[in-house]
Amino acid sequence: MDKRDDYKDYDSSFFAMMSRMKYINRWALMRNSYPENISEHSLEVGMIAHVLALISNKQYGNHLNAERAALIGLYHDCTEIITGDMPTPIKYYNTDTKEAYKNVEMQAARELLSMLPDYLYEEYVSILFPQEEEEYLWKLVKAADRLSAYIKCLEEEKAGNREFTSAKSAIYAKLKDMDLPEVRVFLNDFSGAYKKTLDEL
Repeated sequence: MDKRDDYKDYDSSFFAMMSRMKYINRWALMRNSYPENISEHSLEVGMIAHVLALISNKQYGNHLNAERAALIGLYHDCTEIITGDMPTPIKYYNTDTKEAYKNVEMQAARELLSMLPDYLYEEYVSILFPQEEEEYLWKLVKAADRLSAYIKCLEEEKAGNREFTSAKSAIYAKLKDMDLPEVRVFLNDFSGAYKKTLDEL
C-alpha cells in the first residue's frame, strides 16, 4: 500500500484518534495489579525497539535505523483504537482467526490513514504498513512488543500477582523461538532489573 487509491476527504482527526490509545486497556482477561493501556505499552515498545536496533548495530555490526525502530514501535498497536485489544488466545486461536484479524487490522490502518492530509499520507503508510526493505527492523519491533509483555509479567509477579505466571512462561518461550541475538542480549543485560524494588534500583 504505497499510494492513496482509496482516498476520501479527510477530517484531520488522525492525531485526535491517536490520543485515544490511552483509553484502550491491555490484558482484559487477566486480573491486573495495575492497569496498562496501549499508549503506555507503545512507549515502552518504542524504547525497547530502539535499543534492540542499537544492540544490533553495536554488537553485531548491522546498520539499522534505531530511531525508525522506535517510531514504528510507537505506532505498532494504533489500530487497536478501532479494533480494541483482542486477547492473544483468541487472536491466534487458529489460522483462519489469525488471518481474519490481520485483515481487520489492515482495514483499521487504512481507516486511520484516511484521516490524514495528502502531504502526510505516504509518510504514515510506511509507519503503519511493513516495508519490504525494513523486514528485520519490523522483526525487532515484534520482539520489543513481546519483551514489553514479558516485562509486564515480571512486574505483576513482583507485585505478588500469580495470574501472569503462565503467560510469562509462554511469552518467554516465544522470545526464545524468535532466535534473535538482540533479544538474548536484552534479556541477559536488562531483564533482571525489572524484578528489583525502587530502593534496590
